[in-house]
Amino acid sequence: MASQLLLPPNPFTKSVSAKVFFTGDYQGLNDLTLKKRSNQPAKVSNGFSIRAKATSRSTHNKSFVEIPKQWYNLVADLSVKPPPPLHPKTFEPIKPEDLSHLFPNELIKQEATQERFIDIPEEVLEIYKLWRPTPLIRAKRLEKLLQTPARIYFKYEGGSPAGSHKPNTAVPQAYYNAKEGVKNVVTETGAGQWGSSLAFASSLFGLDCEVWQVANSYHQKPYRRLMMQTWGAKVHPSPSDLTEAGRRILESDPSSPGSLGIAISEAVEVAARNEDTKYCLGSVLNHVLLHQTIIGEECIQQMENFGETPDVIIGCTGGGSNFAGLSFPFIREKLKGKMNPVIRAVEPSACPSLTKGVYAYDFGDTAGLTPLMKMHTLGHDFIPDPIHAGGLRYHGMAPLISHVYEQGFMEAISIPQIECFQGAIQFARTEGIIPAPEPTHAIAATIREALRCKETGEAKVILMAMCGHGHFDLTSYDKYLRGELIDLSFGEEKIRESLSKVPHVV
Repeated sequence: MASQLLLPPNPFTKSVSAKVFFTGDYQGLNDLTLKKRSNQPAKVSNGFSIRAKATSRSTHNKSFVEIPKQWYNLVADLSVKPPPPLHPKTFEPIKPEDLSHLFPNELIKQEATQERFIDIPEEVLEIYKLWRPTPLIRAKRLEKLLQTPARIYFKYEGGSPAGSHKPNTAVPQAYYNAKEGVKNVVTETGAGQWGSSLAFASSLFGLDCEVWQVANSYHQKPYRRLMMQTWGAKVHPSPSDLTEAGRRILESDPSSPGSLGIAISEAVEVAARNEDTKYCLGSVLNHVLLHQTIIGEECIQQMENFGETPDVIIGCTGGGSNFAGLSFPFIREKLKGKMNPVIRAVEPSACPSLTKGVYAYDFGDTAGLTPLMKMHTLGHDFIPDPIHAGGLRYHGMAPLISHVYEQGFMEAISIPQIECFQGAIQFARTEGIIPAPEPTHAIAATIREALRCKETGEAKVILMAMCGHGHFDLTSYDKYLRGELIDLSFGEEKIRESLSKVPHVV
């Protein structure tokens, strides 16, 4: 007979009764949080009681905080505002009505807002409670392995239903679309993190979801595709024969491995020709970065609880949403003079938009359907090598991150993939979490910094973004462990060829 346990679903929000059932012999609930900072007995229907308290890998539960009620907009605090996006045909600053066929009105407002804080809707907060707040964890075992005096903390976003930070924006995007009566959403995905997150969010709000997944990833990562399909999404390998953009690519290269730029073109084309369909993007745009700042807002509180101030903040960058989500609230504090951390973006040598790209207006997609954005770009025709083992494959960097980089508030480096996977193995064998390929770049850079501290004797506080787990990326680990993974480098000729097609905007 099933036993019944009454408990609040989240100890850091208002108490709400929820029913949890378990069958068979009772084995204890040592890791179950029942009440915030409480040892009161939990009532169980068969007459006995248990005692449980919040547990965490972090000392004294200092990493737990209230979920922030607002997103933060860095643009409000920048004395030099970022350049506006331009219409792809007129090259004039884009108007809100120019985006109405792609996005719901509220997201268009958020894209251009100058307000410092945006309230998070209650409906979104309720869903955030499924996995937020996320833990800030001190990596003591990694510190010990490296024999470093540095103190390493990582903000772990892998506990979300989709296993990464991406639902932080997928949920509000699905919410705003559903609120305005949209029936269908379309998107692209590279490694599958974003596609699975939007599929999850769409299922909660009754939206139909269609995803164009980069062909190479579609075939390499069947379980990401299955996650999307489990949540009800339709998934197509990109390039596909379902769109004009896809057909053009296949005519010129029938075996094209695809790229995010191509997949974006396909999704945008479908959204533009169907009135009941809107487009969703998982990175790059201002409103996406805005939603991700919940990471940094939580983390500032958590660092304060630990009595620490970061000296170095490190995150991986592809389109940039994970990096922005952690770093932007800290940049605000830096602008206020409250702290002065080095903020370091880490990108793959296979797709180095910040470190080898140019800062220029470029299309966000291969076909030239999207607005022109001023960003660090390798050219919208750039296609990463299909043997690149992880995500972070986008040809451009988020315009707001690019602007912040140009203003000198952060720095950037690129790291080859073998070093990244070496770091991932060290992290997994000390901290227990198998990282997604994307945050392995941040891990490798963190290890570099920690080893420098070992040489200098500096006890720096290093804060790292750990944006997701790698449970569906084990084929990449298999290649690394077999010694089949190789580092990639691009000749200057290939980059020059791609950059030659960047539009010249005066």
